[in-house]
Amino acid sequence: MLTARLVDRLLDDSYSTETRRHVLALTTARLTANACFRFAPPFLASISDDFDISLSRLGLALMITELAMGASPLLGSFVDRMRRRSAMTGGLLGISAAAVVTASSPNVWIFIVGILMISVAKFFFDIGLSAWVNDHVLYEQRGRVIGITETSWALGLLVGVTVMGLVASQTSWRWGYAVGAGAVGLMALVIGARLERHDVAGSTRQHDAVRTPMPRPGYLVVAAMFFLMASSQAMFVTFGPWLDDEFGFSEAGIAAVAFGLGAFELLASVTSARRTDAWGKERSAMAGAMLIAPAGVLLAVLHTQQVPGLLMLGLFLLGFEFAIVSLLPLAANLIPDAPGRGLGIVLAGGMLGRASMSVVATATYDRFGIEVPALVGACLALCMIVCLMIFSRDSRS
Repeated sequence: MLTARLVDRLLDDSYSTETRRHVLALTTARLTANACFRFAPPFLASISDDFDISLSRLGLALMITELAMGASPLLGSFVDRMRRRSAMTGGLLGISAAAVVTASSPNVWIFIVGILMISVAKFFFDIGLSAWVNDHVLYEQRGRVIGITETSWALGLLVGVTVMGLVASQTSWRWGYAVGAGAVGLMALVIGARLERHDVAGSTRQHDAVRTPMPRPGYLVVAAMFFLMASSQAMFVTFGPWLDDEFGFSEAGIAAVAFGLGAFELLASVTSARRTDAWGKERSAMAGAMLIAPAGVLLAVLHTQQVPGLLMLGLFLLGFEFAIVSLLPLAANLIPDAPGRGLGIVLAGGMLGRASMSVVATATYDRFGIEVPALVGACLALCMIVCLMIFSRDSRS
């Protein structure tokens, strides 16, 4: 009853019955997946100490996993041929297994294999979910539905990473991953039992769809995703070590900060879900990036002051979350007949952005502190705005 009332508040009767029935379960499943995916960056200092390596070397290892995800357009084409339920349940089971590998890794290389497996499996789930939304929701209404499912990114930090971090503070980061593996495995069973075995009539899952080329202006969206994800990675891989080095935060303290940052991101997700369709996808994404730029500059200036620094970090991630939630429905519609491939190409750009910044941010942090990563993140957000401005102009013309 409570779930039905919540759905009624979020989605009216203009949305399909299937969408209203399953959106909360899918969001919860994605929450657990995102928690496993997002757990490592805040605790890189603890992980690097466990493996007795430097933060910059661990950043280089993380870059390898991101570069390997450059194959995501090929994976997107493959997922386009799969049934939506198969892609999502298979992805969730893969994340659960990969989290077990990560938790039990005897050295950094097995750890990286586990992280890579989490990324690949999560990609299967995310593309399957995006294609499922495309099948069930009109483009004009997708901003709200994707906004709801994207709250799982913030909730993955707010709830998932916080719980996993508290477990880690009492045991080790390995048990944090073990808890995540159990939660994702449970949601795989739930999604497998709830979703229909067959796709809806009119589904874009067809053999020839994946051959549709990306329109040329679409590569501006790819570039925008590159800059946006690189900007966010500059903070994601450095804020945990910054809190540890500058203020002496423990794992429990970092988990508490993750909870607060998740609240900022959740605010952005909810606002985007309500406003993106009305404001427009490009304009909303640019608005988020416009918040990132000044927040990054002010964080570089105020990095030695705990409360102002944390506030700027929260605003930085709030802007990122608003921008990414607004950009995803645009990315998924670049190739309407093959949403998985279109989104896969855009996400590949994002993965390359994350890969490059995993090395740059950790290396510059080791040498200069968080000031340089914060300023680089601000500049990258401005580059993202330029890309979307050109895309909007070309689309109108």
